[in-house]
Formats: sequence, structure tokens, C-alpha cells
Amino acid sequence: MTQLSGAPGSDILRYTAFSADPEGGNPAGVVLDASGLDDEAMLAVAAELGYSESAFLTGKNGVEHTIRYFSPKAEVPFCGHATVATAIALAERDGPGDLVFSTRAGTVPVTVTREGDELRATLTSVEPQVTEISPDDLTEALAALDWPAADLDPAFPPRISYAGARHLVLGAATRERLADLAYDFARLEALMHRLDLTTVQLAWRESPDVFHVRDPFPVGGVVEDPATGAAAAAFGAYARALSLVPEAAVLTLHQGQDMGRPGTLTVELRAGDPRVRVSGTGARIG
Repeated sequence: MTQLSGAPGSDILRYTAFSADPEGGNPAGVVLDASGLDDEAMLAVAAELGYSESAFLTGKNGVEHTIRYFSPKAEVPFCGHATVATAIALAERDGPGDLVFSTRAGTVPVTVTREGDELRATLTSVEPQVTEISPDDLTEALAALDWPAADLDPAFPPRISYAGARHLVLGAATRERLADLAYDFARLEALMHRLDLTTVQLAWRESPDVFHVRDPFPVGGVVEDPATGAAAAAFGAYARALSLVPEAAVLTLHQGQDMGRPGTLTVELRAGDPRVRVSGTGARIG
């Protein structure tokens, strides 16, 4: 835990999300009282930590917390793993229960429950949207990734999916294709800035409801995100919109295995509700 200079009580906490093991999942910085920090200070904290994102609670109105997210390079509208990390940090301090986060993307309810010795947080996304990507932009994305078009799974048409942040979803034809990730950082970053993408969600289907995913994140200043809650929500919306899964389903996404930081994200789709629920455990680091 690090104390922020000039901001009493504003400790920098470190949590991992989507794993109960501090060595797994996706690390995030969490500041539960960032009311005294300006944008430059929050960006500096995120850059110093070097995690894909850090979360800052900048205010509270009743039960609703205002939350902001910064990567080492820029502010992002929504971050799922930092939301989970923050919710678990609050639950450790105040006890499990219901929370409401006000994000730049909209209102995100979160419920934290205790399962034995573990805390599990479930966020409910904003209403998602799924749109097509132009052939030229897809060609550029594949060139930046160094993926031949033949390596795509034809059952998973490329789309841009949004559930708080925009992600390009690409289906890998094989697990080997997914495991081999060596891309042109600057070229993919440029395309993602132009398309306003947060990550590229690369997915391989192991079984009807089990997927393995990876998320290049050059716009955030890191090569790859270990466990991406916002992309998991976007993927759930994508899979349902294209009828790849039932309207009501529970999906398991494994992420981080190829990075040595395995995590598990649970995606729940409910009939009649367009929003997507993403849940996972978390743990304090250090």
C-alpha cells in the first residue's frame, strides 16, 4: 500500500481481478478516495503502477460512487477488471453488498457476495451495441496482428462490440493460432485509435460455453491485458447478437494463461435483458 502525497487517506491499493490468486488475473491499482487528485495526478499514478488500468473513486452521492479509469497512457471510459477490483476492495472495507458506479460510459451496478473465503463481484454492463467492421479496416487489423485471413474461425464473423468500451472481436480457428501472439504494436495502436477501440478481443471456442480469449491493448501502453472484464461483456453481447450462444446463457472465459497469469471470467446473459453480467473473484496483492 502506498500513501499519496498530500492526500490523506488516499492510499494506492493493489488488487488482482478474476482470480483469487494474487499471481493470477489482472492487476489494478485502486484509490478509494481520489477526490483530491486531478487528471494529471491520476494518470501519473496509473503510469507509475504500470498496470493496464487503475481505478479512482472521485466522489460519492448516496450509494453511487463516481469512478474513473486510467491506463498508463490515457483515461478510458470503462474498465471491467478495475471495477471488480474496486468493488472487492470496498467489500473488504465495508462488507459485501450492492454498489453503484457512475462511469463515463454510464451507470454500472455491482454486487459483491462472499463464497467461502472468497469475495465475488458481479457487474452489470451498460446496454451493448454490436456493429460491423469495414473490409479495409479488417484487412488492416489482420495485417497488424500478422494473422492470415484463413486463421479466422468462419463461425465467428468479425464485429466491433460495445458494452461500455469498444472492442474488435476476432475468432481464432485454432488454440495454436490464439497462443501465437506477436503483433505490430504501433500499427495496431494506430488502427485502434482511429476506430476508437479499447482492445482487440481474440477468442477461441473450446466448447459450446467455454472460450479462451486474449486482448492486445497497445492503446493503453501495454502489449496485452491479462483479464478484460469490459471485453468479456462485449464478447457476451457479440455472441448473443450473432446467435452463437442461446439468449440466456452462462459462458466461461479463460484469459491470461498464455501470459502466466490465468484468470476466469463468468459471463451471464439473461433472456429479455440486453445487458451483460460479468463476474469474478479478486485478491489483494501484497
